[in-house]
Amino acid sequence: MDNASANNMWGDYLKNHLEDVFHEPPKVYHFCDNEADANTCAKLVKKGIKKATSDSLLGLQYRNEPLPKIGDFAIITDWEGKAQCIIEITKVTLKPYFSIDEKYALLEGEGDKSLAYWKKVHWDYYTRELEEFDRVPRDSMIIVCQEFEKVFQR
Repeated sequence: MDNASANNMWGDYLKNHLEDVFHEPPKVYHFCDNEADANTCAKLVKKGIKKATSDSLLGLQYRNEPLPKIGDFAIITDWEGKAQCIIEITKVTLKPYFSIDEKYALLEGEGDKSLAYWKKVHWDYYTRELEEFDRVPRDSMIIVCQEFEKVFQR
């Protein structure tokens, strides 16, 4: 980690969680691809409303990012990179976009928390994400559905 606020937050977490001291350093990132949504999502996690996030498998593959796994930690930042909280992945499910349901959309906690809202904003995001690789989203594309719990915040 080269983010000072993330390093400090991880250190503060480890002071009271020595069982995780040998865990690999957490991934540090912000949600979304724009400032307003990134900051809103970070706030939703801190409030305990947002409990899931969704990557496209293709996007992860093109960026050479590993699949998330249960027990992974991540430090969520705002758009500027300031650490907001630490999450731990509790469940990872691969499923086609068309099979995302209301229950999962509610876990994401964004907008009006409806499936229609989830499908619209995520389709738009996946379109932008895959555009740089000359790909387009499809109804059958695989989504990496990650459920998490917030384990630390200041």
